[in-house]
Amino acid sequence: MRISTTSCLCPFLVCLCFFQRCYGASHHTPAKVPSKNQTKLANGETEVHHRPKRGWIWNQFFVLEEHMGPDAQYVGKLHSNSDKGDGSVRYILSGEGAGTIFIIDEVTGDIHATKSLDRERKTHYVLHAQALDRNTEEALEPKSEFIIKVQDINDNAPKFPDGPFVASVPEMSEVGTSVIQVTATDADDPTYGNSARIVYSILQGQPYFSVDPKTGIIRTALANMDREAREHYAVVIQAKDMAGQVGGLSGSTTINITLSDVNDNPPKFPQKNYQLYVPESAQVGKPVGKIKANDDDLGANAEIRYSIINSEGANMFSISTDKDTREGIISLKKPLNYERKKTYTLHIEGTNTHVDPRYSYLGSFKDTAALKITVGDVDEPPVFTMDYYIMDVYENALIGTEVGTVTARDPDSRNSPVRYFMDSKEDGVRYFNIDEDSGIVRTTQPLDREEMPWHNITVMASEVDNPSLLSQVPVTVQVLDVNDNPPEIKTDEEVIVCENSRPGQVIQTVTAVDKDDFANGQRFSFALPSQLPANPNFTLKDNEGNTGTSKLPEQPQAAKMTTRTTGISLPDSTASIITRRRRFNHLTQELYELPIVVWDGGEPSLSGTSTLTLRVCPCQRYGRIRTCQGEAFLSSAGLSTGALIAILLCILILLAIVILFITLRRSKKEPLIISEEDIRENVVTYDDEGGGEEDTEAFDIIALRNPAAAEELKFRRDVRPEGRQHCKLPRGQRSPSMELDEVGVHNFIRQRLVEADLDTSVPPYDSLQTYAYEGQGSPTGSISSLDSPGTHSEQDYNYLDDWGPEFQKLAELYGEADSDVTT
Repeated sequence: MRISTTSCLCPFLVCLCFFQRCYGASHHTPAKVPSKNQTKLANGETEVHHRPKRGWIWNQFFVLEEHMGPDAQYVGKLHSNSDKGDGSVRYILSGEGAGTIFIIDEVTGDIHATKSLDRERKTHYVLHAQALDRNTEEALEPKSEFIIKVQDINDNAPKFPDGPFVASVPEMSEVGTSVIQVTATDADDPTYGNSARIVYSILQGQPYFSVDPKTGIIRTALANMDREAREHYAVVIQAKDMAGQVGGLSGSTTINITLSDVNDNPPKFPQKNYQLYVPESAQVGKPVGKIKANDDDLGANAEIRYSIINSEGANMFSISTDKDTREGIISLKKPLNYERKKTYTLHIEGTNTHVDPRYSYLGSFKDTAALKITVGDVDEPPVFTMDYYIMDVYENALIGTEVGTVTARDPDSRNSPVRYFMDSKEDGVRYFNIDEDSGIVRTTQPLDREEMPWHNITVMASEVDNPSLLSQVPVTVQVLDVNDNPPEIKTDEEVIVCENSRPGQVIQTVTAVDKDDFANGQRFSFALPSQLPANPNFTLKDNEGNTGTSKLPEQPQAAKMTTRTTGISLPDSTASIITRRRRFNHLTQELYELPIVVWDGGEPSLSGTSTLTLRVCPCQRYGRIRTCQGEAFLSSAGLSTGALIAILLCILILLAIVILFITLRRSKKEPLIISEEDIRENVVTYDDEGGGEEDTEAFDIIALRNPAAAEELKFRRDVRPEGRQHCKLPRGQRSPSMELDEVGVHNFIRQRLVEADLDTSVPPYDSLQTYAYEGQGSPTGSISSLDSPGTHSEQDYNYLDDWGPEFQKLAELYGEADSDVTT
């Protein structure tokens, strides 16, 4: 088949290629299996096929895209060598677009395209051509594949798929600084002609920017572009195909270019001199004013640090930067006083915190301004001469006694009079008041140092002309002590008198307590009451004087001061109780009372009488602390009465738990039948542990080993036997295995079953009885003691008596066992 085309629209068609294959006839062979060119007939003969020569002449077809003519576009022609021009050959077409896009003349083989094609959608079509015999519909040639390519024309304009673009470049950049690269695409065939060859040009944005015509890189074209003058630029770039020639298609995009900021502008104060009014009542640490320097830069490039550079302003004021507003916040460091200084001048400097050295040639990046602060006169509250007051007064002072004086004055120039009063917010009893004119504090209640040694009050002061202006001061009043409380004997511990005490023995040392306070320490004197007869049992010795007598001293003796090499010692304000007779008996008299008179060393001296109770009891022999024997055990153990009660309760609880446990254990041995109505099949499990060889109530395993002997010794397991006769068998007569041979175990089990069925004392429901049978064993017998319950041991246990008393009980048990066996 030959494929040809006469279209003049395809100037680049190559010459036709001819392919020819010749097939010769194969020689006839008498083989049973025919060859590929032979056919076996019904009579057994073979027919040889001689295929004619064929020649395919084919090539690629080309069709122009976007054909807009009224007629179908001619593509090419198919022709076979078998076609003689008589119309006997029919051409058919199959594959992509066959019958819809491409049609073929069955007689001539001409191919036409019926639709307009778009190369950007599909570049080629693969089809198959075949020549058939019109009469027999037999294939004259096998199918042949060919391609129809769509030829490109310049029908697509360049496009910027990522546009519009956004870019930035630092201000003050040099000429030629790269900004951004833009790329356009063309859907036309880049391998055919100049349809996809793109050239870039700038339509808008000159003279600030330029574009490379081949790469599309946009660069700066003007030096020192200032962001503060103009920040945003809209640049329009055009892309044109056909290498920019006339008739080419074009597309454009916009690039929004922003100049980014650099620190090329120093801070500037709008004016060089400022004024500020600050009242003298302004609080320390609070803002009193603001100042701001302008910076045309942005972000970190516009950050400013403010400072006060002169000492006059820096001593009284401070300045900080507000990060949000970039203002300088002026605050007060010390209190203002209009009467002392009325004006202040501050020299404030604003400096950029981030300086770019590349732009240092532009000048210094800082600026200064002067701020004059005028202090305003304010009516201030009174001021006390002291920050706090400490006063003192004796207790029991008369009402109205003067305690102290507070003083306040008006700090203003007019010096208004001041009025004093107590803080009305204080709760509780008021012990003091104050004179509103003089500020004298006086008592209003009797004071007791032992009840409250310190008083905290608050005194208020206000101007008479302006009562709304108040000030206050804390006042602490200390109550001084006077001797108004008699001493008492400290009787926290019980006085114990041992029965074996000797005359002159010190049984207790007592001391006194006094609520009063003395600057040199408490001093006490002790004695027995003079109005009572002499005590025959006990006497009292003042450790600072002689033995106490029945006479009261005319006046308390002064405390003796003992001078030592190490210094001066304080007086020992104690007294000792001493026995005057021998032998006390707690059965005769257990308690004794001893009154003691004690004087303090105050001015005037006060005395008090305290009665001590002395307990007589037997004491420990070598105990240093005198405690009764009944209490000695508890004291040595460190246990109180409550602890003993708790221990006893714990013991009772443990006993109750043990009794409950024993009761529950016994309840397990109750009869198996709890209710007569509870009649059902049950499996009774006995989980009792045996008592060993000496347990005569447990199950006798000899019944399994010796059934004959079991018949003689049969007894009930659920009834305690009255007695048990031991059957003594002749030694060595016969072994248990011989007995088991005589009576079969099956007969034994059957006999036990009959006994259980006939027994009226068993439970009314079925029970499971288990018999453990180990087998007949060896004819020589067993060495176990279970096989010889009635045998007598020849072992002599008398040697256990020689082992000592520890084994005496064991010898008696074995002796009794031997006597029972012998009997």
